[in-house]
Amino acid sequence: MSAQYLFNGIVTGGILALPAVAFSLLWKLLRFPNFAVSAYLTVGAFAALTANRGLGWPLASAWLGALAVTALVAWLVDRVTFRPMRARRPFSLAIASIGVTFVLENVIRFVWGNDFRAYDVPVTRAMTWAGLRIGREQLDILGVAVALMLLAQIFLTRTRLGIAMRATADNPPLATVKGVPTERVIGLATLGGGALAGGAGVFLGLDTSIDPLLGAGLIISVFAAAILGGIGSAPGALAGALIVGIVEEVGTLVIPPTYKSAIGFFIILVVLLVRPTGLAGART
Repeated sequence: MSAQYLFNGIVTGGILALPAVAFSLLWKLLRFPNFAVSAYLTVGAFAALTANRGLGWPLASAWLGALAVTALVAWLVDRVTFRPMRARRPFSLAIASIGVTFVLENVIRFVWGNDFRAYDVPVTRAMTWAGLRIGREQLDILGVAVALMLLAQIFLTRTRLGIAMRATADNPPLATVKGVPTERVIGLATLGGGALAGGAGVFLGLDTSIDPLLGAGLIISVFAAAILGGIGSAPGALAGALIVGIVEEVGTLVIPPTYKSAIGFFIILVVLLVRPTGLAGART
C-alpha cells in the first residue's frame, strides 16, 4: 500500500514540477512571487475543457491549445498589470498577483459555473504491476512532464535566449548595459511560464477533476517546491516538486487528506529555518 502512495506522489510531483519551475524562474526574473501562476493552472484546465468538450478536439490537441491560451493570458496579465509596476516593491507586485488570481478565478466562475467537470476521454483500465495500480494517464503525465523539464533545462543552458534570461535574472542592470533586451526577455519568459502552468493545469484536471479553484488548491505545494528547490533553479524546482509530491501523498497515511496542504506549509517552514537557500543554493 505504501508503494502505491509513493508512486502517486511521483505522479503528483510530475504535475507540480511544471508550475514550480515557472513560479521559481519568474520569481527570480521579476523579483516577486507571482501567485497568479495558480490561476494560470485553472485557465489551462478550462481552455482544454472548452476545446475538448466544446469543440470536440482530442485531449492531446486540447492540451496544445491550452498551452497557447494560457501563455497569451499570462503575457497579457504581465503587460497590463505587472509591467507598469516594475519599479514598485516586490510586496506590492505580490499583492497585485493575488488580485489577478481573484479576477481570473471569478471570470472562470462566471463563464463556466462552479460545477466539477471532467474531460471527454476514453475510459481505460489501470495496469497492475508488482501490486501497483498504474493508470495510463499517469504514465502519460510523467512522460510529458519529464520531457518538458529536459527541454526547459536545455533551453536555459544551451540557447542564447535562455542564457539571456539567466543573465537578466542574475543582474538586470548589467544585462541591460550589455545590450540584453530585458523587457523582451521578460515577455518571452512570461509566455513560457504561462504555458508550463497551463499544461500542468490540464494534467491536474485529468488526474483529479476540474473546478474554478483547481489551481488555488495547489499553490501552497508549488510555493513549497520552488522554495525547497531554490529560487531560480529549474532542476532544483523539479527535485523540490518530487519531494513535496511524495511527502504529501505518503503523509496521507498518517493525516487526513483534507490537511494535505498543511504539509506544504510545514516544508516551507523547515526549509526557511534549516536551509533558506534551498537545495540548489539559490537565495530565497
